Amino acid sequence: VQLQASGGGLVQPGGSLRLSCAASPNLGADAHMGWFRQAPGKQRELVATSSSARYGAITYADSVKGRFTLSRENTRSVVNLQMNSLKPEDTAVYYCWAFISDTQTYWGQGTLVTVSS
Repeated sequence: VQLQASGGGLVQPGGSLRLSCAASPNLGADAHMGWFRQAPGKQRELVATSSSARYGAITYADSVKGRFTLSRENTRSVVNLQMNSLKPEDTAVYYCWAFISDTQTYWGQGTLVTVSS
């Protein structure tokens, strides 16, 4: 399984970016998918995750609620993260994540988001 992420870059505070991640092959509707991030010198943390395409329950970190929106394209194992009102503290490497079971957990290669003026 490969997770291909795209959409990172440099943006000014208050700006927006959209991250996208596609799983290959298609993982099906029961796979959990989402995004984590890791800032320099910090541990990797949850940003937003979807329990499955079938049930659609989404969890957000408190720090991004109201600013970030997770969405999925169910038929293609694609997960997107729309990030608005970005802050310097959102600067991190963002990792796409997919979970089917304890032995089937996958990570993308990471995409860098830098929020700076």
